[in-house]
Amino acid sequence: MGYCKLPSAPDYSKLEQVFIEKDPAINDYLQAMSVANKVAEDKLGEVMQLSWYDRDRDFESPQHASECHMNSAIPGYVDYALYRDASLRVVFEDERFVFFYLKI
Repeated sequence: MGYCKLPSAPDYSKLEQVFIEKDPAINDYLQAMSVANKVAEDKLGEVMQLSWYDRDRDFESPQHASECHMNSAIPGYVDYALYRDASLRVVFEDERFVFFYLKI
């Protein structure tokens, strides 16, 4: 019987990534989202935010997406975005906040 091999890390090769290190640091999720939205619109034009993660509060959207990924190397919010052909990943401060966008 065959088994599916789970990847050891997400494959971001098909999307653009922007890494943001702020000095001083981003205050909170709302500030990070505002900056990420501006970056996404500047890079892609009209976009839809697909998913996000806030490590400060350990929240993700869509909610509970990681529940079925408990033993997986790929968090649910990442899998959700990649499965929906995300165009852009915006990452703050070593994945403190992460946002995925789709160009529409």
